[in-house]
Amino acid sequence: MDCCVCSSIPMILRPPRNTVCLACYECSKSLIAFVNNLENNDAANQESLYNISPPNKGIESVLKWMKELKQREDGLNEKIKFLGGLIAAFRDGIHSDIQIKPGNSGPSLPAHRALLAIRSDIFKNMLESDGCKAAPTDTVTFSELNHEELDALLEFLYSGSLATEKVEKHVYALSIAADKYEIPYLQKFCECKILELLDSSNTLEVLEISDICSNKILRDAAMNYIVKHMEDIVFSVKYDEFARKNPHLSVQITRALFMEKQHL
Repeated sequence: MDCCVCSSIPMILRPPRNTVCLACYECSKSLIAFVNNLENNDAANQESLYNISPPNKGIESVLKWMKELKQREDGLNEKIKFLGGLIAAFRDGIHSDIQIKPGNSGPSLPAHRALLAIRSDIFKNMLESDGCKAAPTDTVTFSELNHEELDALLEFLYSGSLATEKVEKHVYALSIAADKYEIPYLQKFCECKILELLDSSNTLEVLEISDICSNKILRDAAMNYIVKHMEDIVFSVKYDEFARKNPHLSVQITRALFMEKQHL
């Protein structure tokens, strides 16, 4: 059967508009069901996706709604591109007014007091202290970060994102820094990435990070992973070193394994 939607016949020679093939019919049903489901979820949450209410009046309205979403997405992308100019101010040191020094005696990095202050109340309090109310040549040292980690932290503060390779390399250091300096968005960003990368090779490190940062989500995820992969982790050489460094976490692992056995 020739379809008025996907037919290769010229438009003027196509069959009536109500003639569609089974594939297009099923696709239309799926699209309408999808947006109706979104509408139901939005009604429950009293908040619509991108603040645009999804229609339920057929495929024409669905396509119109999708076009509106695409326009909103393009607008957001333009806004992100516009705000991305901040990273140029960091990289080029444009009108910087403070130097940030890493803890490994590496070169300092230029930054802007105002941006640091709005990203973290801890930074704001540091910069408002008497010791930081001096000339732009003054420096603030982040002793817990090396030069690469500090560069990654500042890049994130200026841009709100990081290249994948930088995230994977510095995610633990960034997570600790986000906790120490109370940067919620970076905390959540690191948490999501750590959970995404969680496996047998790093679950003990994740448990350590969760303990340092008092992050219950990471702690529960790491502990559950260890319990499910007990033989691969608990009997490894890495675990011996981990147990010596973190006896309290080893006790928690033992208890978790015992409780798991109790439920079998």
